[in-house]
Amino acid sequence: MIKTIDFVPGDLVRVHQKIKEDEKTRIQVFEGIVLGIRGRGENKSFTVRKLVGNVAVERIWPIGSPNIDKVEIKAHSKTRVRRAKLYHLRKTN
Repeated sequence: MIKTIDFVPGDLVRVHQKIKEDEKTRIQVFEGIVLGIRGRGENKSFTVRKLVGNVAVERIWPIGSPNIDKVEIKAHSKTRVRRAKLYHLRKTN
């Protein structure tokens, strides 16, 4: 579970998610671009999009989810992002 958000839309992040299989728990990494952050307080969530081959995959996580182990910021956007939601990236791929 993460407490605060240190990233903004346009950042490249790696989300470490706990996956429970039978009795074992493993960590799966989802790496992609943050499209947007929505909500307030405990109701806050963020959307991450990545490309797998020619198919785009988006995942939405609540901030207070116990399944999130950690979120690493791999890279900040090279240019200043002027939008709160980067939904226009969906049309390019």
